[in-house]
Amino acid sequence: MKEYTELPVTQTNFSIPYFADAGVDYVYKAHITVFGKEFGGIFITKKINDTTHRVVFTTEFGNTLFDFEICGDQLKVNSIVEELNRGIIKKTLQHDFALLLKKDFTIEGQYENDTIAVYKSRDKKRFNFIFVSKKENKVLKMNHSSRLKEKITVEYLSENNTLATKINITHKNFPLRIELDFIND
Repeated sequence: MKEYTELPVTQTNFSIPYFADAGVDYVYKAHITVFGKEFGGIFITKKINDTTHRVVFTTEFGNTLFDFEICGDQLKVNSIVEELNRGIIKKTLQHDFALLLKKDFTIEGQYENDTIAVYKSRDKKRFNFIFVSKKENKVLKMNHSSRLKEKITVEYLSENNTLATKINITHKNFPLRIELDFIND
């Protein structure tokens, strides 16, 4: 946070608006690379209730690669293909999607520069740093970090403040990358 000025905390809560509407099926063209294997298809997520999202990843031909329900930190596996059915991969996907779908954050630090406001939120033993454009008030990215190192980056591109049209999830110390491009009806 060297290029940002620390500010007193004036906002104790922050909400990321993406994936918050229970009436919308969020459908993305997806590309997942894990341990050198590539998976392409359709990623669909839907908010089932205030605490649960359903996440499904299928091939373009309709074969299900995985079907999860995520409730906070809890994962219910409805189905998963053998190539992805490894403990470390499931746990990492669970954590990534829980982070992606999390809406509300308790803020314990604030920073800014000329164009970006940054909100720091504790996540167990780690931190989430949420970067927001000051001009457009849009979430640009979220870094999931230890005290010293960035672990995961979630980048958002949006045309408005309610729908992310492009999302990239990149790991700094694990061979997993997820790219999501929104599919317009």
